[in-house]
Amino acid sequence: MTSTEKLIASKREKLGTIASNKLRKEGLVPGTVYGLSKDPVAISTSLETITGHVFGGHKVLDCEIDGGTEVTIIKDIQWDTFGIRIEHFDLLRIDPDKKITVDVELLLRGNSEGVASGGNLIQNLRSVTLECLAVNVPDKIKVRINEVKIGDSILVSDLDVPEGVTFVTPESETVLHIVEPSEIEDEDLEAGDGGPAEPELIGRKEEDGDGEG
Repeated sequence: MTSTEKLIASKREKLGTIASNKLRKEGLVPGTVYGLSKDPVAISTSLETITGHVFGGHKVLDCEIDGGTEVTIIKDIQWDTFGIRIEHFDLLRIDPDKKITVDVELLLRGNSEGVASGGNLIQNLRSVTLECLAVNVPDKIKVRINEVKIGDSILVSDLDVPEGVTFVTPESETVLHIVEPSEIEDEDLEAGDGGPAEPELIGRKEEDGDGEG
């Protein structure tokens, strides 16, 4: 469940590219708050602050602007050319008493028996779409793969989510499955000219273990 996270921001008096670039040189990031039939507000916050929320998986933020607070959700993030630095962000005002639709990242945890046996883990989904109250939005959804063997799969319906959260993504969709290496080779041969884009193979060591509760 989402914990209460606060984003402290200031109103931007000067708009435009030149003013935004000046903010970035000062270690700040320009953003916009909009929605709920209210006027948009141009804001800025520190690069460290917004980056911490994004990489922390925080979706819902209590945005404090010059003493006032609004409940918001991160709606859009614009990155630099190299996808390293946040250049701009959008926050959407939400009613905490109404359900929202939000995409939540899937986080693989554990060592798959199937991968240990030589199989290839193919991840079909990296996030799922949920509907729930803002206070119930999970930061991330853990997918435990320890007991997944060759030939096994995990569906959206197999995922654990907090009470009051429902899936918008069809529950019959496959999150991941493990296949024999020969199955991937056969798919490549059947594709013909140029072959298909190779399925993404997951088996990174940083996903191993179960350090989080």
